[in-house]
Amino acid sequence: MNNDETTKRPTVCVGILAVNEARRIAACIASAGFADQIVVVDSGSTDDTRERAAEAGAEVHLHADWQGFAVQRTRLLEHVRCDHVFFLDADEIVPPELATEIRAAVDSGEDAVWEVMWNQVAYGRPLTLMKSTGGIRRLFRMDNLERFDGVVHEGAVLRRSGVPVRRFRHRLLHYSRETVYGSLLKLAQYVQLGAAKRAERGKRGGILRGFASAGAIFVKLYVIRRGWLCGPEGFLFCFFIALECFFRYVALRYDGMERGAPLARR
Repeated sequence: MNNDETTKRPTVCVGILAVNEARRIAACIASAGFADQIVVVDSGSTDDTRERAAEAGAEVHLHADWQGFAVQRTRLLEHVRCDHVFFLDADEIVPPELATEIRAAVDSGEDAVWEVMWNQVAYGRPLTLMKSTGGIRRLFRMDNLERFDGVVHEGAVLRRSGVPVRRFRHRLLHYSRETVYGSLLKLAQYVQLGAAKRAERGKRGGILRGFASAGAIFVKLYVIRRGWLCGPEGFLFCFFIALECFFRYVALRYDGMERGAPLARR
């Protein structure tokens, strides 16, 4: 083995799932400029998401037969040619400080999983006074990542158990809810996916269960996690998440999710 091979710098791929994200995809890809490879898996966009992603320098693959987020992330792994993969959603931006942290983690070669926190941006306002909702595992070594499971809030299946979990100090910018109309569309998608996930676990639905779930999450986000400090934008953000919790149990009861149903893309 020559000296170049022994001193080879570890590589990282940024993997992005997208559908109808023409407006945001270029900025998302531009923020991933630290990566050695950028892969976009498109789930069947009807706008020019794929064209804009290619123009921005990403490698674009179409997988239009949507079967949930876990299946799409697993498919993305087939296109990764790097030592590590960092998953980025099309409505997220990697700030320069976080990009530096990610690159340093990759260069360290540590056998670990890295999670990142969010800074939410809702209806034009960064919700900086609101506490983050928790860490999301996003950076993996490819030799330890086997696949993903779950139709929504999917989890990684690792080949080696017991690896440490590290957390980045800087946060992703998450433009999760930019308009009320977009929030309603997202609500419909996540209601269905959440209901399907609970159906797989044999849970029961209903209006009372929905009210209990919605009330609990609204108090947690708006009161405990300080959404009330973020004005009307903070209220809307927390309220839409509570609505999602309510309707997923209603859909579980009244939409026949127990018998299975086709999944919406977004």
